[in-house]
Amino acid sequence: MRLFRKLHGRVAPPGLEWKLLKAVPPAILLSLALPAAIAFGGRVYSASTPVENPAKFVMSIDIFAWSIAATLVTAVITVAIGCIVVWIMKGPAYVADSYPLPHASRPAADAGDEG
Repeated sequence: MRLFRKLHGRVAPPGLEWKLLKAVPPAILLSLALPAAIAFGGRVYSASTPVENPAKFVMSIDIFAWSIAATLVTAVITVAIGCIVVWIMKGPAYVADSYPLPHASRPAADAGDEG
């Protein structure tokens, strides 16, 4: 008996998951660049505009930028994991081992007597 006998010709064509997987690296870079731009903008703003407490302002902007980065990167990784799951599930189909049912041709004698 051979293990993992494939059904030939049963591979689903690639779909949206490949397009999304190819977009993951730019999406992660963008997810990190956007918060970095926000943090840089906060520093430029605090330097050019009189702010009451510039250190507190910059720290608040940094916390905001880190939270945005964590959220966006987590979302991109979650989508990538979903794409990988779909890719694996679309893989080749395999023949299951046969399992003879004990009452396949006739029902059991006491199956319908519970009433």
